Amino acid sequence: MTRTALIGLALGGALLAPTTGFAQVSCSRDGLQRAVDLYIAAQTKGDTSGLPLATGLGYTENMAPTNLDSGVIKAAMKIDHHRSLLDPSTCQTFTEVIVTNKEKPYVLGTRLRVNRDKLAEIEILWTTTGYWLFNADAYLKWSSTEKWDAIPANRRDTRDALVAAANAYLDAFLEGKKDLVPWGYPCNRTEGGAHTGNGSPTDSCDVGVPSGVNIANRRFIVDETMGSVVVYCTFGAGNAAGGSGAPDTHLFRIENGKLRYVHTLTHLLQANFRGRGAGGRGAPGGAP
Repeated sequence: MTRTALIGLALGGALLAPTTGFAQVSCSRDGLQRAVDLYIAAQTKGDTSGLPLATGLGYTENMAPTNLDSGVIKAAMKIDHHRSLLDPSTCQTFTEVIVTNKEKPYVLGTRLRVNRDKLAEIEILWTTTGYWLFNADAYLKWSSTEKWDAIPANRRDTRDALVAAANAYLDAFLEGKKDLVPWGYPCNRTEGGAHTGNGSPTDSCDVGVPSGVNIANRRFIVDETMGSVVVYCTFGAGNAAGGSGAPDTHLFRIENGKLRYVHTLTHLLQANFRGRGAGGRGAPGGAP
């Protein structure tokens, strides 16, 4: 075969190759980051045509199956800030998305699950005006100025340690055993937009929690490189005595085994909150 023919075949193959980069989506860190990049592009445009969606895709919003074509993912958004966790062990990602558009602000918690080179699941927990302590401007202010960089390999906590720290924090809402939580100092907490701490080295996330609330239905996405874990859960088991049962995410940054940042999103209309938030600032401790 002539050199010219070989060049022609190579060029022809390049022209026939996918231009969307679908093949780069995988369960490696690079492949998961590619999935996140494609999601951010899709959410920005409100157009999912560039996503490598698996046949039988599972799409949920606020823990309920939702039609993709009518979902919030189809709403074009100018994204002001986002950060992601990458979990190769479970082929999942989590992305915190902040949109401060005055007409329709949002803070989203988006989970992707990759199956080989396709997105098998997209799950979005969204909050907007009127939801629990929502303030996108404040959320952006605090989240965008925090340091969530990669932790040096010799100082990383294990996956089990990160999950244990998250569980200890959430267990305290039911058991009240706050002494088992690995409190760090400083530690800053942002809940919907409400924030604890003022930049002092003694800032604490131990600001009180409601009692008797079962943080149930926990699912974990863990990024050891970032020292981070997010928990999809329900705030309470869905009964009057144990919390609203509202869809919730708790995102933790853990450094040297201690809590550094806590972010929470709760899909609960403020008007539906009937609890007292016993023992904690802004804690949705009652049932809607």
